[in-house]
Amino acid sequence: MGYLKVHLVTQKVKQHAPPTLSYVAFCELGKITSTGSSQTHGQTFVVMSLMAPAAERKLTGLVAATFTPLTTQGEINLKEIGRYIDYLTEKQGVNNIFVNGTTGESMSFSVAERKILAEEWCQKAKGKMDQVIVHVGCMNLKDSQELAGHAAQIGADGIAVIAPSFFKPSTAEPLKMFLHEVALAAPTLPFYYYHIPAVTGVNVLASDVLEGIEELIPSFSGVKFSGVDLMDLGQCVSYSQPRWSVLYGVDEQLLAALALGAHGAVGSTYNYMGCHVNELISAFDKGDIVQARRIQFKMQELLSYAQKRGFDVGVNKQLMIELSGLNLGPPRLPVMPCPHEQCLCIAQKYHSIFPEC
Repeated sequence: MGYLKVHLVTQKVKQHAPPTLSYVAFCELGKITSTGSSQTHGQTFVVMSLMAPAAERKLTGLVAATFTPLTTQGEINLKEIGRYIDYLTEKQGVNNIFVNGTTGESMSFSVAERKILAEEWCQKAKGKMDQVIVHVGCMNLKDSQELAGHAAQIGADGIAVIAPSFFKPSTAEPLKMFLHEVALAAPTLPFYYYHIPAVTGVNVLASDVLEGIEELIPSFSGVKFSGVDLMDLGQCVSYSQPRWSVLYGVDEQLLAALALGAHGAVGSTYNYMGCHVNELISAFDKGDIVQARRIQFKMQELLSYAQKRGFDVGVNKQLMIELSGLNLGPPRLPVMPCPHEQCLCIAQKYHSIFPEC
C-alpha cells in the first residue's frame, strides 16, 4: 500500500558485547513509534519496521453522531454510555458511532474530558459495534494532535477533524496543511475530514480539500459532508477513491445524497430515527424510490416542525432523552437546556408520524 514506510536499521555488535540488539520502529517522516530490544546471536542484524496500514473496512450505512451523557451537575456521566450503545444496536439497528462531534458538544469539553469520553466509547463499543470514529478537531493544532494520538492508543477505528473556526483557513491549502499535521499524530488510523461550513464559517469547498489529499494524507479515508451544497458533494463523490467513504450529514436531505452516490450518513437524528432511516436506505438500494421518498418526507415533516419551534443541540438532546429513556442529562453552557413542554410537543409529533421501531 502506498502509505507504508519500510526502514532498514542495521547495527554492528562487537564481538564481546551482550547479545542484545536495540531497535527503533519508524513511521511517516521518521517519527519514532516504538523502541525496544531483542536477544541476538550473530554480529550484524537487520530490523525491518512497517507502519501498519489503516483499517480496510470501508465505513458505510448509518453512523449515529452521539450526544454526550452528563450528570445533572453538568459533569460527564460515563455510566450511561454502555446503555446508550445497547440502545443504538438493539433498538435502532445502528452499528457505527461518531463521538465527540458537534452533537456531542465537543468544543465545550476539555482535552482531558474528551480523552475520557473517547476511551469509554471505544471500550464499551468493543464487540458490539462495527466502528467508532472519534472526532479530534480543536481550535488549535497541538490539542488536535494530542487527541489524535490518544485515539490511536485506545483502539478507535478512525478519527475525524473539523476545520478550526476561530482563526479560519481562507483557502483549501492551509486547511489541508492543518489536517496533514493532525494526521501525522495517528498515521495508521483512517482519517476523515469533517466538513460543516454552517457551523465553522469556513467556506472552503470540500471538493477543493479532497483534491490531491491522498498524497498528503495517505491514511485519508473520506469526508463527513455536513453541508447543503449538493454540487460540491457530487464533486466529492466523483473524486472519491475506492476505499474512501463519503458520508452525508444533513439528515433531512439524505435521499438526495444517496442518489449522488454517498456511501452512508452521519447524523444526530439516527440516534432515535435510525431504524426508519435504515428502511429508507434499504428501499433506495432495492430501487424502491417511492418508499425511500416517503420515509424522507416523514423525516422532513418532523424536522420542519421542530425547527419552527427552535431546534438546537439542547432541544435535540432532550428529544433523544424523551424518545429513548436514556439519562443523558442537560447540555453544557452556552447551550441551554430545552423546556420540557417544548420537547414534549416534538416527541408527540414524532409518535404521530413514525411507528415504534
